[in-house]
Amino acid sequence: MLYEQYRKPIAITEFGADTIAGAHGEPAEMWTEEYQAEMLAGFLDVAAARPFVVGMHVWNFADFKTGQSILRAGGLNRKGVFTRDRQPKMAAHLLRKRWNPVV
Repeated sequence: MLYEQYRKPIAITEFGADTIAGAHGEPAEMWTEEYQAEMLAGFLDVAAARPFVVGMHVWNFADFKTGQSILRAGGLNRKGVFTRDRQPKMAAHLLRKRWNPVV
């Protein structure tokens, strides 16, 4: 493991899941808001159990336009916890509860 080798704090960056806003599934399936929220919760849980993880950065704040490709419908990166027009996805509510439980 990286930490055992270097004994330095670790920050985890750019983790997330593409999500089509408004897509839902039970059980959670890829591209659904439930999938994104569950995946982020899993990352947070694993990191919380490791005291050497000192920070995390979810990728990305909001969906954004990117180049066209066969891997991105509509030329959008949909890993945001908010839509391109800044509407919260299920993941935004999850993060607010996890990081500010008083709200």
